[in-house]
Amino acid sequence: MTRTDQTTTTTLPMPDDHDIATRLAVAIGRINRRIRPTRDGISHGLVSALGSVVRVGEIRPGDLARMEAVAAPTMTRIVADLEARGLVTRRPDPTDGRAFFIAPTDAGIDVMRRARFERAERLAAFLGGLPQEQQDAVAAAIDGLEQVAQAKPAVPAA
Repeated sequence: MTRTDQTTTTTLPMPDDHDIATRLAVAIGRINRRIRPTRDGISHGLVSALGSVVRVGEIRPGDLARMEAVAAPTMTRIVADLEARGLVTRRPDPTDGRAFFIAPTDAGIDVMRRARFERAERLAAFLGGLPQEQQDAVAAAIDGLEQVAQAKPAVPAA
């Protein structure tokens, strides 16, 4: 660590471009950007939050903010936008008059179905361009990738 003007900075090593985790992170990021849904004209952040609401059902905005790893004011704006578009509804929390729950509407569920279909359609087109051997390798990796996607983040060693 170096200390400069009351600010502590840590010098991190450059990732190895041949490291599997680095390569996978870059590939996932690029693929994700290329397959984002666009037909309904809603941003990636809105689609992500709506997808979480559709998946888990009724949820408090604060819990959704934690799930989506965004600040509470950001989630407030996202929920307001989703509600204005008729994609979620809110109902008061019966145990806390200041709080409320949000839930997907039928329109919100339809938007998510279309977004997932569009993403899958685009990804299938990309995968279809691979040689069969590479398609088989991707298929074989799916179980492990799903486990990683569901795993709790590891706490880095200090």
